[in-house]
Amino acid sequence: MDIKAADVMKLRQMTGAGMMDCKKALIEANGDYARAQEIIREKGKLVAAKRADRETTEGAVVARVNGDKAIIVCLGCETDFVSKNAEFQKLAGDIADVAIKDLPADAEALKACTLADGRTVEAAITEQTGKTGEKHVLVGYEKVEAPFIVSYIHAINGKLGALVGFNKEVASDLAKGVAMQVASMNPVAINKDSVPQNVIDNELTVAVEKTKEELVKKAVNAALEKAGINPAHVDSEDHIASNTAKGWLTPEQADQAREIIKTVSAEKAANLPEAMINNIANGRLNKFFKENTLEEQEYQMGDGKTSVKASIAAVDKDAKVVVFKRFSLND
Repeated sequence: MDIKAADVMKLRQMTGAGMMDCKKALIEANGDYARAQEIIREKGKLVAAKRADRETTEGAVVARVNGDKAIIVCLGCETDFVSKNAEFQKLAGDIADVAIKDLPADAEALKACTLADGRTVEAAITEQTGKTGEKHVLVGYEKVEAPFIVSYIHAINGKLGALVGFNKEVASDLAKGVAMQVASMNPVAINKDSVPQNVIDNELTVAVEKTKEELVKKAVNAALEKAGINPAHVDSEDHIASNTAKGWLTPEQADQAREIIKTVSAEKAANLPEAMINNIANGRLNKFFKENTLEEQEYQMGDGKTSVKASIAAVDKDAKVVVFKRFSLND
């Protein structure tokens, strides 16, 4: 049948799809607008399925605060060009609006929520995928509750954001500064008491192994230097071979170095001082807490020497952070 330009434009206004997609859908639907809309939706599902394995490294992070409740969502896409599209940005905002209204339990529940236009979040994302031809996905969703909440979205790229909840209302500059701290410094927890045990166990294991390796290496280097061999020339088998070829090591020195490394490593590893290892490892764990827990981190919006906890107390001794959530498309 003959499809007029006005018909195509009408369907475009109804769906937001491209002109050619609208024309093809109307032809296939024999001019039936309802069926044409369904065809466009189906096309979105097909595109989504074809691009399911694509990475979504671009997108928009959006936050909403409503009294003592707040949400942060991320709608992802494949390219910076699409992420800056007005329709994409509107959809991200619409999803955030329904999230703060319904406060769904998780991302899957959010996908089933109904937008103001009657579509589910999942259907709207699929349709937008069909319009742009690249993958769109709900990458993240978090919610918090606290007496006082502040949000922060990185203004330059819009791909990084944070929510911070306090036990009471605090000065806006301080609240925003702490939210920026969370976004930029990515703490693992509020304080060391709230760090998950599995994280502590992993960090302590790494610290113990690193300490053992350093003690063994120190003993090996001392033995090499005593034998007149530069440790930097024999720190790997490749270096031994290349430095021998260059004439920096004689073949005899190369063999001697290999023997020293093998023998001293085994002897030292079998006789490591456990108490010393534990002390050094615990020191490293405390350093991890200082660098990776919000209260102990140096406050980046201050003088860079005072902790976040002390900076908050300097403004309001009764105030403290009780919850935070962070999302970044770049992590």
